[in-house]
Amino acid sequence: MTSWRPADLPDLTGKTALVTGANSGIGLHAVLGLAEHGAHVLLAARNPERGEKAVAAVRKQLPAAKVELVHLDLADLTAVREAAKTVLAEHEHLDLLINNAGEKMVTERRTTRDGFEAQFGTNHLGHFALTGLLLPALRPGARVVNITSLAHKFAPFDFADPQHERRYSPSKSYGNSKLANMIFTLELDRRLAGTGVASMAAHPGFALEPGQSLGNPALDLLIAPIKQDMAGGAMPTLYAATVPNLPGGSLIGPGNLFRTKGFPRPEKPSAKATDPQVGRRLWELSEELTDVRYLSATS
Repeated sequence: MTSWRPADLPDLTGKTALVTGANSGIGLHAVLGLAEHGAHVLLAARNPERGEKAVAAVRKQLPAAKVELVHLDLADLTAVREAAKTVLAEHEHLDLLINNAGEKMVTERRTTRDGFEAQFGTNHLGHFALTGLLLPALRPGARVVNITSLAHKFAPFDFADPQHERRYSPSKSYGNSKLANMIFTLELDRRLAGTGVASMAAHPGFALEPGQSLGNPALDLLIAPIKQDMAGGAMPTLYAATVPNLPGGSLIGPGNLFRTKGFPRPEKPSAKATDPQVGRRLWELSEELTDVRYLSATS
């Protein structure tokens, strides 16, 4: 098993990275890791005030960090288009696009500004649109890293009811959105073949903030040996983004027996995500819903 740590990140001077959902948690730790090793990091956040606080926190910890705020609301496709337009206008290229932001276990069904179920709309469709709009800025050697979850293994994607309008379950909707992230990763990598741009996926295992509780003391005690903090949860993301010679389509997760904590290592995605026919079907659905058609990556 690898003992890779963020200290093993290569020199990223001259690289530009955009991280979504970067004002807290795993996203913020990814920003810190990239910035500490010289990357110019675009910290994308939905809430401008929280985003500014995160930028200030990064600069306080890393005074030499090159970090700036990008306002991005993945639950609003108009806002996604505006954010992409701003990034393309202000930056010549992107070397890393880390699609980290997401909704998790939304208790009652609600929708995005465009009418999509919140978890599917934010976790997958928002990132599908953003990636397509930013693709012209990705030069050879660039990587897209999509953050999935162990939950992507639980059930096949529900094409009959992708927005969970007939029957809503927070866990099923979340699992389907994370499966969509994995399917998208693999289909994107197939479509990027020959461009020099690679698509990867990572999952954080079972990551919680220090002191965070599941609301049940017995359950908290049970999961204590298999959980890790957010810094640990960010390691698979940083590994997928920067380790040389990773094959496109790789999935990186924590390396313990249950894949919930520990040093990052490659693992197999669920068979539910690997069928090219499923990938094409989700791609076509995503194009239809977002009205985003991909241009060729820089070659």
